[in-house]
Amino acid sequence: MKKQKSQAYIDRLERTKWFRNERFGMFIHWGLYSIPARGEWVRSTEKISIEDYQQYFDEFNPSDCDMREWAKLAKASGVKYAVLTAKHHDGFCLFDSKFTEYKSTKTLAGRDFIREFVDAFRAEGIKVGIYYSLVDWYHPDYPAYGDRQHPMRDNIEYKDKNHNFDNYLTYMHEQVRELCTNYGIIDILWFDFSYWKMKGDVWKASELTKMIRSLQPNVVINNRLGGNIEASEPEIYAGDYHGPEQIIPDAMLVDEEGDPIAWEACITLNRSWGYCSTDKDFKSSAFVIQTLANCVSKNGNLLINIGPNAKGIIPPQSAKMLLEVGQWLKDNGKSIYECGPAPIEKQEWGRFTWDGKKLYAHIDKPVLGQIYFKGMKNKIKKARLLSDGSEIILSEYWNQDNGVDKYGTAEDVFVNFGHPVANSFDLPDAKGTVIEFELK
Repeated sequence: MKKQKSQAYIDRLERTKWFRNERFGMFIHWGLYSIPARGEWVRSTEKISIEDYQQYFDEFNPSDCDMREWAKLAKASGVKYAVLTAKHHDGFCLFDSKFTEYKSTKTLAGRDFIREFVDAFRAEGIKVGIYYSLVDWYHPDYPAYGDRQHPMRDNIEYKDKNHNFDNYLTYMHEQVRELCTNYGIIDILWFDFSYWKMKGDVWKASELTKMIRSLQPNVVINNRLGGNIEASEPEIYAGDYHGPEQIIPDAMLVDEEGDPIAWEACITLNRSWGYCSTDKDFKSSAFVIQTLANCVSKNGNLLINIGPNAKGIIPPQSAKMLLEVGQWLKDNGKSIYECGPAPIEKQEWGRFTWDGKKLYAHIDKPVLGQIYFKGMKNKIKKARLLSDGSEIILSEYWNQDNGVDKYGTAEDVFVNFGHPVANSFDLPDAKGTVIEFELK
């Protein structure tokens, strides 16, 4: 017998209700690193000093950046929430913090891009999330020498440098307070990231979480402060949802007692988070659509990333792909939004999602001949192609009565998208064909 769930679990379930319904979000990595255009980790990978990185601060002036256009694209793409990097690991802030001069309002741009972001995206009805890096390669009190990622990790000049880490923590906490105070209701706080010994209350995460909850009681927080979100009684800072990166779990995520945990897979559209001018390996809209259905079928969300360039323009390959996904969602969104896992396992041809009343079959690859729905013959009232509402004919195996060739049982049903049903036909939508089943 399971013990009664804690109030903390119930509160988390309530906070994440909208999050588990919306299912599809947009990640935006953008900052000074868009100028060197070699990814957001360029300072670390190339061990660039603060002095050599300063040139990008001095010229940062993305005059073509129009957050309203970003928001309109997001709306057309079908995303329901968006997360923008307020501060990445390089320490540069896209908001007007009173605790640093290393911010966008002190560049040639002179703009608070977080203010523009939240205003523009809210105007389109999209929930807003703020990314904030716990790591900071600019702040003088963030440990450098011997760290796992710091650009100066191997620089002997930093070996004996004294860092007042408590001073950095005060700075970090106060910036989070600003973000929770100055920009209205924040729907998501996306922290990045705990590592090595740098996790949990090393960040004074318990104190930080209490402060956040006092200012934004309903904000949804990811699990990268540290802690064990899968525990039956997680730490206060363990977060509201799990955030696997560049991978899709093979099944639903559950806690130690078997109860579901909200989760969100974050993926890049090419191979880079921040803008990389040489990275042209963009994923297809079909891949994103099928990955989204995969996530929803396992009770998860998908957060897809874009990396605008130094001028503030979203790469055309990303924009094109997003619009194609948006068109698919216009026709098939009922199978994604407010849906979750179905009480039927994954099939050879794809997977199911379910809204509690209707069952959605996501067919993402063609099969030879008829499509096989095991054990469903007497459970279906009617079947329709979700994109246009056209009737789907249910049948038995085409060669069932020849007395020799037996396939399926009296409980099974078959579907095809043409006649004669013994033949093989292209899927109505190669990106992702969805059949809506109304059940008896």
